[in-house]
Amino acid sequence: MTYRFVASADRQTIPVIPIETAVFAAWLKTQDATMKRWVKSAGFEAIAGTISLVAGKDGALARVLVGVDDHQGLWAYADLPSKLPVGKYEIDARMDKAGATAAALGWALGCYSFTQYKSKPVAAAIPSLVWPKSCDRGAVKRTADATTLVRDLINIPPEDMGPPELASAARKLAKQHNAKINVITGKALLQKNYPTIHTVGRAAEKAPRLIDITWGRRDAPKVTLVGKGVCFDTGGLNLKGAAGMLRMKKDMGGSAHVLGLAHMIMDAKLDVRLRVMISAVENNVSSNAYRPSDVIRTRKGITVEIGNTDAEGRLVMCDALAEADSESPALIADFATLTGAARVAVGTQISAMFCNDESLASDLYGAGEKGDDPVWRLPLFPAYRRLLNSEVADINNVSEGGFAGAITAALFLKEFVSDKTPWVHFDIMAWNAVPRPGRPIGGEAMGMRALYNVIEKRFAKKKRP
Repeated sequence: MTYRFVASADRQTIPVIPIETAVFAAWLKTQDATMKRWVKSAGFEAIAGTISLVAGKDGALARVLVGVDDHQGLWAYADLPSKLPVGKYEIDARMDKAGATAAALGWALGCYSFTQYKSKPVAAAIPSLVWPKSCDRGAVKRTADATTLVRDLINIPPEDMGPPELASAARKLAKQHNAKINVITGKALLQKNYPTIHTVGRAAEKAPRLIDITWGRRDAPKVTLVGKGVCFDTGGLNLKGAAGMLRMKKDMGGSAHVLGLAHMIMDAKLDVRLRVMISAVENNVSSNAYRPSDVIRTRKGITVEIGNTDAEGRLVMCDALAEADSESPALIADFATLTGAARVAVGTQISAMFCNDESLASDLYGAGEKGDDPVWRLPLFPAYRRLLNSEVADINNVSEGGFAGAITAALFLKEFVSDKTPWVHFDIMAWNAVPRPGRPIGGEAMGMRALYNVIEKRFAKKKRP
């Protein structure tokens, strides 16, 4: 990401004055006659998201007024990089450490754009911001860089982001942080007992693979991240329609999230034994594609009847989850663009969350609220497990009827995780359907910051040297 911060202000620095909408009238009373006339003539009323450029006596830009709901809010200044002239700016307001960090992060995220496929890319001339006082600069940089990684990986077209390219991105990240990486490819998946990953991906020209990253002290608390890496989903033999395929480049969004989160953990040198597992496949149609009514034996030994080949995400994840659970980690977290039902339940801007641990679920909800990264818990309702019953196998990969699709998908994954292992499953959109400040249309990180904050507090009281 191209974002610019400078260490200190100078004579050319232009103050940005945030005005909370609720106190606009009181603020205006404290201003001199010139400012009052300007505000009236410009029609500025400090509505959140509105700005007013104020000239000085020499005609040059002297200050910027910006309407905000909360002057310490994450997205309060996120629109400014795309709206302000190139120059150096400073937020003229008192902020605590958390507020200053949030403001700077919002500015950085507002600098993001994805233009690498434009024949005439937009010039990278963007304004710079003076680091707010007391801001945690390291947190801003690692979070902005992780979010950029997530967005870029999702936004790249599928011809350039198949399983091999996703593995290359993982290798690059592992090398950056001196982590170990192992990639199991093609028929080797069968030899290493990852049959579901191979089954789903075998029809594609680009071979399926399991990407496995490890980092940190061996005796540190184990934190394992599992990501759905379906680089493109045609639906398989249960072929999607044209509208259903339109955004399927984002079906590897779960893998992008665990790589982004891994970057944050490793960059902060948190004292955890990190493992990242990504099942990277394309769900294509070919003569050797898996079929409805096939029965697959999973890594855990559970047999799965295929009710629908378009429910492939839970299949590629279940073997990785079984392997993750075999180490009895302190936490397993998975991210997946798993079901449309989750979007029906919570919409496109909230991460649906399923969790088998009350304390963990509570912490995640709180972190989401505090960090403006909203998550909403849906139930692992045990009575719905019967909807996955199969006449010929231990379980079906889809439920009977069209109800509770997000819950039954989560219950399917739950079969592969011990009740004793704290586990959270995020069913995410990973996409901004409408533009918002700091969040352009396209790939988006969801739930990542909330989970990082929980991991940091739970498992990283000490940091690696």
